[in-house]
Amino acid sequence: MENKNIFDDLQSRINQIIDSSPVKDIEKNIRALITQALSRLDVVTREEFDLQVMTITQLREQINLLQAHLNKLEKKLEKQAGPSDDQTV
Repeated sequence: MENKNIFDDLQSRINQIIDSSPVKDIEKNIRALITQALSRLDVVTREEFDLQVMTITQLREQINLLQAHLNKLEKKLEKQAGPSDDQTV
């Protein structure tokens, strides 16, 4: 039981030292500087980034579908037109 009191006392003293040290102020100032620097940059949130990735993925799928449809139409047109002048020698 006495050991527990010693550990509690030690933890309390360490917390007092940390609370009274300039570490928290330095951390707060660094965080403010980083926030200020990032606000000047053209950065996006993770949510905005993920939304853009999803949009691009959907657009890529649509492009692939349109490309496949275009290929089918081109083949159909080639069959209807018959052999072209370029192919006959």
